[in-house]
Amino acid sequence: MARSLRSASLATVAVTVPVLVLAAALVSASPGRKDALKGAGIRSSTYGRPTDPGPGYWARTGAAIAAKFPGAKPEAVWIVSRLDGRGTRMSFPVPPGGDPLITGMDDDLSEPVLRLFDALGYRVWLQTEPGWAPVDKAFHVMLDRYGHHPSVIGVGVDVEWHRSNDPDKGDPVTDEMAKTWLAAARSHNPAYRMFLKHFREEVMPPTAREGILFIDDSQIYESLGAMVAEFAKWGRTFAPAPVGFQYGYQTDKPWWSRMKDPVKEIGDRILAATPNAETLIWVDFSVRDVFPPDPAKGDRLPPGK
Repeated sequence: MARSLRSASLATVAVTVPVLVLAAALVSASPGRKDALKGAGIRSSTYGRPTDPGPGYWARTGAAIAAKFPGAKPEAVWIVSRLDGRGTRMSFPVPPGGDPLITGMDDDLSEPVLRLFDALGYRVWLQTEPGWAPVDKAFHVMLDRYGHHPSVIGVGVDVEWHRSNDPDKGDPVTDEMAKTWLAAARSHNPAYRMFLKHFREEVMPPTAREGILFIDDSQIYESLGAMVAEFAKWGRTFAPAPVGFQYGYQTDKPWWSRMKDPVKEIGDRILAATPNAETLIWVDFSVRDVFPPDPAKGDRLPPGK
């Protein structure tokens, strides 16, 4: 088993929307898929994007990734709740009087890009890194803020940070926990789903499957073949439930950097080996290596670039 490793203007958006909507229309007009894939796109977190290229970049890049898999919709695992000590910190203002382990910040970092995702027909998952904060309460805070966005299809938990400060651990999720968390999300919208993410199968709920997507974020592989073999095993473990995969980590870059189109080449191999794969996600830690920001399109560059 591969080991997981962690690092820790609206005017521009308005100009970008028409071009991106056209791109999204071309993606959605592609022929339907015969496999289980529904979406492909990006993961994004405040620590994965310390110098943020801007909303237009993320919206355009997710659409470009989806276009590599005809029939797939643009998708985003959007992390709005980051581990902070023993609790979690939302990337938006949180009303006072709530759980002390759930805090916020002065600015809303996600509203502009979520508007773009709405316009482009994205599938968006709002993710929490809960620490010891109650997951159901974190879901309520997240969905009270962003549940009005039609692009939001559900919520997710990075189980590596469930009652843990160690990314290689995380308390196992029981069936009762999974059902309670999903019920909290569905109190906002009965169509919502939930993903649970880790690289170890044994921390997932033993039997709860309805409404759950199981995401593997393993990394540090010697080769593409080793990655595909482990991802296929993940798929078999949870079948017929849907599964998803995060890939593109820097720890695997020594071999994927030699590929002409790593997003598609790796994705196609995963899909061929894992018939219940519903989503493919390229991570933000390396996305700018594959899709460089373009100042001509309004993207911000890191200082000194």
